[in-house]
Amino acid sequence: MFIATVVVTIFLAVSLTFSAVGKLTENPKVIPIMEQVGVPADKIPWLAYIEILGAIGLIVGLFVWPIGVAAATGVILYFMGAVIAHFRVKDSGFGPAAFLAAVAVAALVLRLLSV
Repeated sequence: MFIATVVVTIFLAVSLTFSAVGKLTENPKVIPIMEQVGVPADKIPWLAYIEILGAIGLIVGLFVWPIGVAAATGVILYFMGAVIAHFRVKDSGFGPAAFLAAVAVAALVLRLLSV
């Protein structure tokens, strides 16, 4: 069970890192989506920092399970907020956020099962 936890956790941490890099480098594919859902431009880097902290917490959580549980919970809340932001403006592009929320739920469940 722990191998599945490691695989899902690393996948999620890498995804969070790539997402954060896209925000911090002002990737032209990322910024318009953020603006479309109503994120002010000056807040986008803060969302990237939250993603980086989530990725770090997930990796550390492989060794210290309470940190992994807390990080996965935070990542779930982060992406649920992203899905809500898409719904709020009637944007149908919520798929990636919903997928990563589901992966974060899987990471949380696996982390709890491999304690």
